[in-house]
Amino acid sequence: MADYSKEDFTQLIKRIGAYLSDKVSKFLNTQDIGSVWAIAGLAVAVIFTWRLLRTPSEPRRRQPKHQAPSSSNSGVNSHPDANLFPSGVTSSYDDSRAQTVIDEFFQPVKPTLGQIVRQKLSDGRKVTCRLLGVILEESNPQELQNQATVRSSVLDVLLEITKFCDLYLMETVLDDESEKKVLIALENAGIFTSGGLVKDKVLFCSTEIGRTSFVRQLEPDWHIDSSQEITTQLARFIKYQLHISTNKTERIASNVFSSSSLEQFFSG
Repeated sequence: MADYSKEDFTQLIKRIGAYLSDKVSKFLNTQDIGSVWAIAGLAVAVIFTWRLLRTPSEPRRRQPKHQAPSSSNSGVNSHPDANLFPSGVTSSYDDSRAQTVIDEFFQPVKPTLGQIVRQKLSDGRKVTCRLLGVILEESNPQELQNQATVRSSVLDVLLEITKFCDLYLMETVLDDESEKKVLIALENAGIFTSGGLVKDKVLFCSTEIGRTSFVRQLEPDWHIDSSQEITTQLARFIKYQLHISTNKTERIASNVFSSSSLEQFFSG
């Protein structure tokens, strides 16, 4: 950057202005995360360029007196760059340098997992979620009588949800021992210590109807479930739902999304 002249930066600012017009237009139309980061990057570019232009140039070294050119090199151009870059090539080279600077400033920035979670949930503030087939490896209440295993791949997403959502976990169990196994598994996974979830927000019932009743009473912005039947029943009452299923199925309703796993839905 130190080799750029004032004229170079003038051209750079013109190109940034053109880039700004394009980005602002796209931002107003889409208002997505990528556009927001592009505008932020532009601000950094303009400030950086302005500071460089304000930096006083280093004092020129005193040039030695020119000696009369000898006859052997009298026909050689005194500007070496003129031989290296003909006029047309020099202009193209300057354009390339300026474009390189712009490209460096506007490299796409990957959104964080927290930003993706917030965007996907449309800033919903309350979420209810089934445990079996979503948070736990087990897929039915009978398996919970033997063990409960938290899926490690879902932890990061789950913890991000608890940062800005009121999260309730729920499941149908066959006995009290199953409840204990689930709570111990969640505690060992660090969900109660690292996130905003407390044990009182882990709800258990003995029937599928009971779980449906829990969801309707809590009135969440989002409900996440692996049961197609319950998801279908709740479609009229819950604003948004996420149906978790490894099998590709037809969309239940316009307000019901589907994914093979919770983490896949928030993969960005």
